[in-house]
Amino acid sequence: MTTPDKSAPCPLDHVNRQFQASRPNELWVSDFTYVSTWQGWLYVAFVIDVYARRIVGWRVSRSMQTDFVLDALEPALYDRQPAAHALTHHCDRGSQYVSIRYTERLDQAGIQPSV
Repeated sequence: MTTPDKSAPCPLDHVNRQFQASRPNELWVSDFTYVSTWQGWLYVAFVIDVYARRIVGWRVSRSMQTDFVLDALEPALYDRQPAAHALTHHCDRGSQYVSIRYTERLDQAGIQPSV
């Protein structure tokens, strides 16, 4: 278990654990998990549209670096093309999701981060 650095800057929780949406591309939730295989551990990142209850982006990787979660986000952005400032993206406070590169990508797409 990791202990978060409470003094580190982090986006606010705009969802308050209420994972509900009234339209597509209103709220996306992202996370990743790990899977044991015969050849070692694999990590699977996914982006879910809460309204559609559907995975809209995903990626499998052998490492947990920021590129891995960005690679799950990009197809979701390309396929769904959410309107700027109309989407909230919720995730945990994992280092990949609060990294400078990930938060800059959300900002570039006009997406409100939430953790």
